[in-house]
Order: sequence, then structure tokens, then C-alpha cells
Amino acid sequence: MRLTTDAPLTYLLQETWFKLERPIALFFGPDETLAQSVMELVTEFHQKTVAYWRNWVRSLSLPVDWQDAVIRAAITLKLCWFEETGGIIAAMTTSIPEAPNSGRNWDYRYCWLRDAYYVIQALNRLGVVDILESYFGFLRNLPPLPDGKVMQPVYGLGLEQDLTEWTVATLNGYRNMGPVRIGNQAFEHRQHDIYGQVILSMARAFFDRRLLRPMTMADFEQLEILGRKAFDLAQVPDAGIWEMRTISRVNTYSSLMCWAACDRLGRIASHFGENTRANMWQERAMSLQKQLLENAWNPKLNHFTSTFHGKELDGSLLQMAELGIVEIDDPRFTATVTAIERDLRRGHHVFRYIEADDIGVPTTAFTACTFWLIDILNRQGERARARDMFQHVLDARNHVGLLSEDIDPHTSELWGNFPQTYSLVGIINTAMRLSRHWRDVA
Repeated sequence: MRLTTDAPLTYLLQETWFKLERPIALFFGPDETLAQSVMELVTEFHQKTVAYWRNWVRSLSLPVDWQDAVIRAAITLKLCWFEETGGIIAAMTTSIPEAPNSGRNWDYRYCWLRDAYYVIQALNRLGVVDILESYFGFLRNLPPLPDGKVMQPVYGLGLEQDLTEWTVATLNGYRNMGPVRIGNQAFEHRQHDIYGQVILSMARAFFDRRLLRPMTMADFEQLEILGRKAFDLAQVPDAGIWEMRTISRVNTYSSLMCWAACDRLGRIASHFGENTRANMWQERAMSLQKQLLENAWNPKLNHFTSTFHGKELDGSLLQMAELGIVEIDDPRFTATVTAIERDLRRGHHVFRYIEADDIGVPTTAFTACTFWLIDILNRQGERARARDMFQHVLDARNHVGLLSEDIDPHTSELWGNFPQTYSLVGIINTAMRLSRHWRDVA
């Protein structure tokens, strides 16, 4: 590798501070002589880069309001996509703590099937098709699932399966708040929601005529393998969406996604005219729906709970109406939203949960859950309150319009890995839902 520059080399070699009184260029690349001046080259590269992104943005289906926020989020999500394999990383960093000196430092530079589902869902709202198709290729190349084995929830961008977690003892970490971790123990977890996320990721492709590689009956049959797993595991304890390391329970969100897997398979089967299979999957979905609504409902507390026969709330319960297992005006869901606002909301931000986990009690809000609540409030008719809450979250972005995973509800300081795809997805989805319609302005 070689650094070519028109800055004073003596200063650079001696690591001497100097005043920047004119534009300088630095080009870090192969050990080759440049055919033109370094300033001409970097100027040309910069112009081509700007032109590329401007042209890409022109293809987006943007809302009327908050276009700058949506554009920045969309560009960043695209940058989290590895074009070569189709994988999508959860964040570009490792070990930025979720809260000061909390030890909640994780490596997010991998492809979580859950996170990627939410990413392609958001990009699809904007009309982005190439990333959608590319990610389908990533899913089709996942290692075969042997009998009796469960799918792992996270892979490397090259489909690496072994993501053994270890600590870099020689690095102090972000603001000296170690540890710095490489790898992620989640690859060993049982997280049963991922069967639903894979199926939901691909379900729309069976109906979308824009795709160059249409989905076939063979693709559906592969998804049915995952659907059978989802049905069998819907009431089996797992680590859940929040990836508990030492706690295994029947998590409501995992069961919800298993229901969604069966429900969407029924719709796809109907699309193919496979009525017998459609009925079978819908019957399975109805069975899981009945079990979830009975076992996750706590009549004494008057709200759904994060686990079967539990007492606690968590932000993922807000996805129940989003996925359609209950209607938005179902009294049980309405009561749950009220309870979440009462117990998990702090100002304009929402915690994912407040109970102690493997490490302790969380002290920062989980930004994706905040967006989920805003979306629900909007659907419940509280549009003005939802827009106000959304603007407060946007105000917490950094100077280039990006968000991390978590926010201090008292100071609005960003914490957690950065930029976080979950949070950027929230910007896109919520802006699209809260924006005025184009017909109202032009």
C-alpha cells in the first residue's frame, strides 16, 4: 500500500503539526505511481462519487417531509450492504458501549438475519430493488439445515459460521470504556424468530414482478422447511430478540415471528394455487395465534408480556399489530401500548425493557423501540404527538444525520454501535408513515 499526497512529506514523516492553509490531497491505495497529480485524481474521484450517489438517490420514492433524513439513512443502509455476497451488517463498528462503562460492548460487523429483514423492508418502501435481490441470494446460499439442527441467527458477510467471540486485551476501547470484542456469541444462540424473518424477507418476492430472478415453487418448498421449524419451535424457550446470554424463556416476539412464518407461507401457497397447502399453513398459523394470545396475555396486569406466562413488558410487543396478529384497535393491544408508555418510556425515548438481564439494568433507551411506538401512536390516531416525538429523535442525530443503537433519555447522547441499521430503518419507516402525501402539496 502507498500514501500519495501533496502535503509536506517532512511534516508527515516527522509527525509534525502544521497549519492547513490550502487544500491538500491524500490518496491511500496500491503501491503504484499515479498518472496525474494527486489533487487531480482525488478531485475526479470525489466528483464521480458525488455523481454516483446523486444518481442513486434520484431512484428513491421519497416522502414529502424529512427527505434529507431519509436520504442520509438510505445511503448509509446501502453502505452496510456487501455487494459481493448480499450480506448486510448490523453496524460498522464494534464495542462502542450501549451505556457508559456498562460492559455492554458487542461486535456488530456481521449479518443478523433479523436486522437484515428490517433493512430490506425499509429499502423496499423506497423502491430499492437491487439490494433486495442481492440479499435473497445471500439467503439462498445459507448452509443447509441438517435434521435436528437449528439455524444460527447471525453469519459473517462471507457466510462464515464460526464467529467465536474474544477480547482484544491490548485495546482500551471507546473513550477507554472497554472491553473491545471481536466476534459475537450470538452465533451459538437459539433465536427462533429468525425463521419468520427469513420467510418474511422473501415473501414479497413471490408477488413482486420487478425482480430479475422470479421466485419459484422450489423456493417456496425451501421456505416450507423453515416454516416447519418455526411451527415446532414456537413454544420452545430461546434467547429471544434481545439475545439473553444466560436466560432462556418462551419469548413472545419469537413466537410472534413463528406465527408470521406460517401465515405468510399460507399466502404464498394461495398465490401458487396450492389450496391444500395454503389451508394447512393457515391452520398452523391460527393454532400459533391462539396459543400466543392466551399465553402472552396477563389478565391481572391487563397487558401482553414479553414472555409466555410472564409479567414483564418489552418493546418488541409493539410489533404485534405491525405484523397483524392483532388489530391496532384490539383492546388488549391498546392496553399493552398504554403500559409500555407508562413503564418503558422516558421522555421522548423508549427502553427495550427495564428488567435486569445478564449484565444488569439497562440505562439507555433502544432507538428502534422508540420508532415502533411512534408508528403505533400514529396508527392509533395520535399523529401530532407522533410527529413531535419523531422530531425529537431526529434532533438527537449527529452532525451528519446518523443514529447509533441507543440514546441516553436524559441527555440525548448517542451510545452503542454506529451507525446502527435498526435505527436508520426507523427513520425511513416512520418518515414515510408520518409525512404528508404528495397529493396534499403538489
